[in-house]
Amino acid sequence: MSTLPACPTCKSAYTYEDGENYVCPECAHEWPQTAAESAAEESVVRDAFGNELKAGDSITVIKDLKIKGSSSVVKVGSKIRIIRLVSGDHDIDCKIDGIGAMQLKSEFVKKA
Repeated sequence: MSTLPACPTCKSAYTYEDGENYVCPECAHEWPQTAAESAAEESVVRDAFGNELKAGDSITVIKDLKIKGSSSVVKVGSKIRIIRLVSGDHDIDCKIDGIGAMQLKSEFVKKA
């Protein structure tokens, strides 16, 4: 299953394909599919030290991170294997041993 990009104008997730364009039903914005693909290729996720991160990399946490809504903490030096890169504010999707699935910001990790 492919996921369609969110609307660049209103950030709606309900976009659909119409020929060679994507269309947003909420704001009626249309944009070409090739522009969205090239924008996705251009977005580069970098760690706190400027190293480029890719899907499947291993990372290490460089700061204690409190988990919102819980008393748990991700400790400095926690190693996380096999990450996924996603778009948004929290750009790393991963699973941390003992805690579970979580999204992290790339500014709090370094490439292992």
